[in-house]
Amino acid sequence: MRHVFRPRRAGVAFAAVLAVVLAGCTAESGASQVVDQGYVSGDGSVRTWEPGDRDGPVRVVGTDFAGKEIDTDDWAADALVLNTWYAACPPCRAEAPDLVDLAGQLEADGVRFLGINTEDEAPTAKAFERTFDAPYPSIEDHSGRVVADLNGIVPLQAVPTTVVVDGDGMVAARVIGQVDRSTLETLVEDVLAEDTGSAGTRSEDAGSEDS
Repeated sequence: MRHVFRPRRAGVAFAAVLAVVLAGCTAESGASQVVDQGYVSGDGSVRTWEPGDRDGPVRVVGTDFAGKEIDTDDWAADALVLNTWYAACPPCRAEAPDLVDLAGQLEADGVRFLGINTEDEAPTAKAFERTFDAPYPSIEDHSGRVVADLNGIVPLQAVPTTVVVDGDGMVAARVIGQVDRSTLETLVEDVLAEDTGSAGTRSEDAGSEDS
C-alpha cells in the first residue's frame, strides 16, 4: 500500500515524529494525553495563518479504505479540509455529524474533505463511515507516514485535528481537538472569500490592460 506526501519544505525526521504521534505526546499547549483512552485530546483551539505566512503546498497521496488511490493534486478545489480520526476516539465520533453535514453543504463550492486514519483496520473504518454516512474518503495510514510528513508543515498534536488548506494548497488554519461546526464553516468560507477576491482583482487588472 503506497503513501506519498511531498511538501515543498523539508519534513521533520520520520522516526522522531512517528514516535511522538504514536506515543500520544504533545509539545504544544491545548492538547493533553487522556489516560487509558488511547487518544490525545485538544481543547478546540484554533490557529490561522495569513496568506503570506502560510506553509505548503500540501499534497497527500494514499489509498482509502475502499482500495481507491487518492491524490489531492487531482482535486481542483477552492479549499481542502483534512481531518485525523479513528473509530474509538470519542471526540472524533462527536464531531463526525458536523463534518459530514459540512462536506455535503460545501461540495457545491468545490470544497473537498479527506480523512486520515492511522489506527483502524478497514472493517472498523468502513463501519464508522457507514454509521455517519460519510460522503468523503479517508486514507489508511497505518505506517503514520502521511501524518508524520504533515508535521513538517503543520503540527498534528491531537486526534482529532482538522486542517484547512487554501486553493493554492497552503495551510490556512488548524483546529486541535474536536472542531466546532460554526468555526470550521467560518474558516472555510474565509478561504473561499480569499479566492473570490483574488479572482475579482485579476479580472480588474485584465480590464485595465485592455483599456
